[in-house]
Amino acid sequence: MSKPIRVLHVVVNMNRGGAETLIMNLYRNINRSKVQFDFLTCKEGVFDQEIKELGGTIHRIPYINEVGHFGYIKALNNFFSNHNGYKIVHSHLNRMSGFVVRAAKKYGIRYCISHSHNTGGEGGMLAKGYKWYSGLFIPSNSNYTFACSQAAAKWLFGSKSNDAKLLNNGIEPEMFSYSPDIRMMKRQELEISDQLVLGHVGRFTKQKNHKFLIEVFADLVKRRPNSILLLCGDGVLRKDIEERVNELNIQEKVKFLGVRSDINHLLQAFDLFLFPSLHEGLPVTLIEAQAAGIPCFISDEITREVDLGLDLIKFFNLTSRDLWVTELEKFNGEIVDRHTSKLKKLRDRGYDIKNTAEWLQDFYILNSR
Repeated sequence: MSKPIRVLHVVVNMNRGGAETLIMNLYRNINRSKVQFDFLTCKEGVFDQEIKELGGTIHRIPYINEVGHFGYIKALNNFFSNHNGYKIVHSHLNRMSGFVVRAAKKYGIRYCISHSHNTGGEGGMLAKGYKWYSGLFIPSNSNYTFACSQAAAKWLFGSKSNDAKLLNNGIEPEMFSYSPDIRMMKRQELEISDQLVLGHVGRFTKQKNHKFLIEVFADLVKRRPNSILLLCGDGVLRKDIEERVNELNIQEKVKFLGVRSDINHLLQAFDLFLFPSLHEGLPVTLIEAQAAGIPCFISDEITREVDLGLDLIKFFNLTSRDLWVTELEKFNGEIVDRHTSKLKKLRDRGYDIKNTAEWLQDFYILNSR
């Protein structure tokens, strides 16, 4: 029997971010006797152990902030000069993919894929300028470009965005379908009674706009004191947000749950999903929330493509905090029938990971001959 094709995925680390969750969803659902995933990372991640169990190899090089530009370029060149047996390199670093695909091409990698997962970058002017420079190397060194949405394609690939292949951020829909038993169990575990439960899943970074979220919630508590906010995730700004929660004197109402592996069950405890991001590609968590039948109040900075037509998404402008609070005050959770299966519509829209994984598997096989 022939060996599987080994595809190298390039990420900073394999933690529970949107892109990483998608990669793991694909990895679990792909036929690993035909296609195997290996990873080039810069830091340890929570998925590392599972990757090894699934048969993947994890390579590690230092990141720019440890060794500077020249150290990072040298590390990439060293890596690809010693690992040029890969036929396909699939980079998930947005603009930073430029340096990766340039090094891969230099050492003879046949097919390079640059994948856009966002519609904006993090960091100050200097960091953004540096990423822009890296992005200049994407067009000439990428055989293919992928994106999670039209908006993400336009942001990274500009005038070439129509050439990008859309790879939906698919999920395993069955894992998220509504269960009153799981809802009750999770609420008991979190010591929540019949309160209105607002939830958010996301890293504590500027992009996710937690400060706005906290301030909206603080205003809501004045009008609906029986409300509670669950925050899942971790990140550089978590401490700042914890401090802000204390300043607003709502620490009894906000639960910081950290990085969780049971998001599919936690979602069942939510009455409403809040997502006021400043920019997004197409968030996997919003696909998951819709699969769970949860109404979502989200920022109108997020692409309309995320609305799967299930009457669960409402877009709001970030300039009016009061509008968010007023709508939350009016919200009546009972109007939503969560028992109705959302799974068929999700599949019809192309968000079943099994179909995405099958398409990607065929794509890899075709491009490794």
